[in-house]
Amino acid sequence: MKKITKNFDDFKIINFYVGYVIMGTASLMLIPILISLIFKEWSALLDFIISINIAISLGIVLMFTGKDKVDKVRLQWKHGLIIASSSWIILTLLCAVPYELSGNTTSFLDACFDVMSGFTTTGVLLIQNLDHLSLGLNMWRHILTFVGGQGMVVLALSFMVNHTLGAYKMYVGEGKDAEIVPNVKNTARIIWKISIVYLIVGTTMLWINGMFIGMQPVSAFFHGLFIFMSAWSTGGFAPMSQNILYYHSISYELLTMIFFVIGSLNFALHYAVWQGNKKEIFRNIETQSFFITALIISFFTALKLTNSGVYSNGISVFRKGIYNVLSAHTTTGFGNLYARQFATEWGDFPVVMLIIAMLIGGSACSTAGGFKGLRVGLVFKSIIAEVNKLLNSDRKIKVFKFHHIKEIILEDAMVKSAYLIIILYIILFFIGTALGTYYGYPVLSSAFEAASVTGNVGLSIGITAPTMPTAMKVYYIIAMYLGRLEFISVFALIGVTFGGIKKLWLRLLKQ
Repeated sequence: MKKITKNFDDFKIINFYVGYVIMGTASLMLIPILISLIFKEWSALLDFIISINIAISLGIVLMFTGKDKVDKVRLQWKHGLIIASSSWIILTLLCAVPYELSGNTTSFLDACFDVMSGFTTTGVLLIQNLDHLSLGLNMWRHILTFVGGQGMVVLALSFMVNHTLGAYKMYVGEGKDAEIVPNVKNTARIIWKISIVYLIVGTTMLWINGMFIGMQPVSAFFHGLFIFMSAWSTGGFAPMSQNILYYHSISYELLTMIFFVIGSLNFALHYAVWQGNKKEIFRNIETQSFFITALIISFFTALKLTNSGVYSNGISVFRKGIYNVLSAHTTTGFGNLYARQFATEWGDFPVVMLIIAMLIGGSACSTAGGFKGLRVGLVFKSIIAEVNKLLNSDRKIKVFKFHHIKEIILEDAMVKSAYLIIILYIILFFIGTALGTYYGYPVLSSAFEAASVTGNVGLSIGITAPTMPTAMKVYYIIAMYLGRLEFISVFALIGVTFGGIKKLWLRLLKQ
């Protein structure tokens, strides 16, 4: 009886914090509501009013069921992990309601697909008639990817005044672990402060550039806002179906390239630079790893595209080749090519280079996906350390370190964790590739799309479409979700769920 009571208390405390996260994210619907009101989009306005009422009502109910335990039950690791992973699932369903009500998706599954793509900053989409979407719904799409980049739990923690004991466990559950300052609530606020400052600067620059290339002021502002939200969050969503190709502007491409490279860097690195430690950019193992892999992949891709005669001059190679490589490597997913051009024009080798770039991804504790430059750096550092140990005398003990904001001792546990996460990403990628080939898609195209959803990238080779098999839609949602939360919190949720079902089943059998 005591154990049943404890399990029920766990359930209630999880409910409270999940409700809190839902309330924080759902309140953001006030922005598209305001936009719809200003621009007299009455249908979209009604959609968001219905949606926000559903979400807020559920949030209140969940918080109410757990409020009596929030100060009595100590938040444990299992709570934090389950709060993060379950919040994402519930919010995906709730935030898909405006999509479904708009009539721009063929099914609720497609709506959930696009929301998960936004939250995970992936950027692949199934939404219909994108070029004629209401401004309110377009705003909602980009809010989702902007908030998803920072994290919904991070958003909730930013406004949390009470009940912050154990907040770090929720923070880690969302795939982040950098403690910029000792207090996790202040860390969350610093992350948002950094993002908002860049949002203001980046939107202004893109707004001015948009007017310079011939867009009307209001249209240029919203395009600049939407594109920056996606660039900074390495999200890949764009207000038009042609993505970055729509703008036909090298200046627009250069600006977005700068923003998504900056957005793929660790928030702790941003804070260190803001504090005046500019040398950290060059000393950090993540930036070293990123620039080395980006340089190698870009060089070989550019070399092959040039030798194959795909592009005839350096500017074309840079705009079409290097841009898409960096978009893939930062897991942004902005593209200035049509999807099928990767398969029909680029050839196999450049596509393989993009697949590798998408799987590696950006930095840890950033808006980027993939298995991260930090883990790649740790793997190579561990290999060098092992070689050194073999070459040196057994009696000589050498401590190996790496620099990541500060000097850190390279420990076996760190290396094992890095290898484990990389292996899990590769398994997820291979399953996605096998599923694509099972349904008749070419192997390389299946691998490209699987790498894109696994690494939370968003580039597509033409497979992702409303007509693709339902099983692939479901798997891609799962792959995006697992890749963004980096497996552990999701595994905790699965373990608790099936453990609870097993206990209930055994109890019923005994009766």
